[in-house]
Amino acid sequence: MREPSLGSGDAPSQPWIEQPERGVGLTMRVIVWIALSVGRRAARLVLYPICLYFLVFSVTARTASAAYLRRALGRKARVSDLFRHYYSFASTILDRVFFLKSRYDAFDINVVGEDLVRHITSTAEGCLLIGAHVGSFEVLRGLARRDGDVPVSMVMYEENARKLNQVLSAINPRALADVIPLGTVDSMLKVQNALARGEFVGMLADRGIEGEGTLACRFLGDDARFPLGPFRLAAMLKRPIILMIGLYRGGNRYDIHFEQLPDLRHVERAQRDEALDHAIKAYAARLEHYCRIAPYNWFNFYDFWA
Repeated sequence: MREPSLGSGDAPSQPWIEQPERGVGLTMRVIVWIALSVGRRAARLVLYPICLYFLVFSVTARTASAAYLRRALGRKARVSDLFRHYYSFASTILDRVFFLKSRYDAFDINVVGEDLVRHITSTAEGCLLIGAHVGSFEVLRGLARRDGDVPVSMVMYEENARKLNQVLSAINPRALADVIPLGTVDSMLKVQNALARGEFVGMLADRGIEGEGTLACRFLGDDARFPLGPFRLAAMLKRPIILMIGLYRGGNRYDIHFEQLPDLRHVERAQRDEALDHAIKAYAARLEHYCRIAPYNWFNFYDFWA
C-alpha cells in the first residue's frame, strides 16, 4: 500500500489555501476582547456588522456561498440565507474562544452516538475521527479537554489559519499543543504515536492537498472530489474510523454526531481500492445528509465542485 500523503513542505496550490485571511487578525482580536470583557451575548451583537462587511466585500466567498446554498436548500439563496451562512460561521469562531477558556456552562451540547465512542475508548486502540469543515470540531476538542477521558489531537494544515491560530493560542497557550501540523517530516510519526497511546486523531476529509489522490463522489447533485489520504491512513494504520460532525444549531446549541464509517482494518490488498471507494462514498453521502439538515453549517467558502 502506498503511504498516505500528509503533505510536503511546500504550500499546496489549492483554492481554500490561497484565499486571503481578510482582516482575520484584527477582527478576531476585537471579538476576543469583547467576548472576554463583556461576555458572549455582546460579542454576538458585534458579529452582525462584521458579517455584513464580509457579505458586501468578499465577492468570491459570497459567490461560493450562494452556489452551495442553492444545492443544499434546493432553491436560489436569498440575501438573508447568505447572511445566515456567514453568521453561523462567525458564531462558531466566536464560540471557540469560550471553549478554549473552558467556559462550557454557556452551551447546550447534545451528543448522539456517544456509546460508539465509549466502546472504542474501552479498547484503548486509538481511533481516527473523520470530520469536515461543517459546524465546529472545536466543540469536540473542548469536551475532550473538559472530561479528560481521551485526548483528541487534530491533524491540520496550519498555514491557511495562521493568524487565527495565533489569536486563539494567545487565549490558551495549550490550545495548539494537541495539533499535529501537516507538511512536516514527522507528521506521520506523530499520528502513529498518538494512536499508539490510545488517543483519538481528528482529520477533516473534505479538503485535499497538492499531490494527494482524490475520488469523485456524487455530492449535492454533482461530482466533487474528496481526498483519499485520510482513508488510506486508516487502512494502513489499521484503526477504526468514526465520522464526527459538530453541528451549530443556533444560539448556544450544538449537536455532536458520531457514526461508524466502513471498517478498513481487515481489507485484503486485492480489495483495497474497492473498499476505499466504498468508504469515501459513504463519507460523502453522510456529509450530504448533514448539509441538508443543517445547510448553514458548511464552511468551505470556495467553489467546491470546480
